[in-house]
Amino acid sequence: MTDVFSVSSERQGATTGIVTLAGEVDIYTAPRFKEGMLELLDGGVHTLIVDLSGVTFIDSTALGVLIGGLRRVHDAGGSMALVVATPAVERVLSITGLDRVFAVYATRAAAAEAVA
Repeated sequence: MTDVFSVSSERQGATTGIVTLAGEVDIYTAPRFKEGMLELLDGGVHTLIVDLSGVTFIDSTALGVLIGGLRRVHDAGGSMALVVATPAVERVLSITGLDRVFAVYATRAAAAEAVA
């Protein structure tokens, strides 16, 4: 696994989008994450999967972006799921209590099935 940040966003069908992140998502990289997510949401996506399985570090700025995305999705009547596969991200979500706010899955397939 690498700590170099990357983000990609893609549509799957008319109303579903996936944002895939890797590396460190922090105050410096969170704006690119937000941009990728808003591109999908502004384009009519209301079901969103955020794949954090390649994330090695996540800070409060990135958590704020996730919460903002969740609000937008809920306001549109949609749903959002996170894919979390690293202990570091699991721990941050657990400590902050966000593991009870977000639907968290171990695989992208499980997340896609849950939001379908």
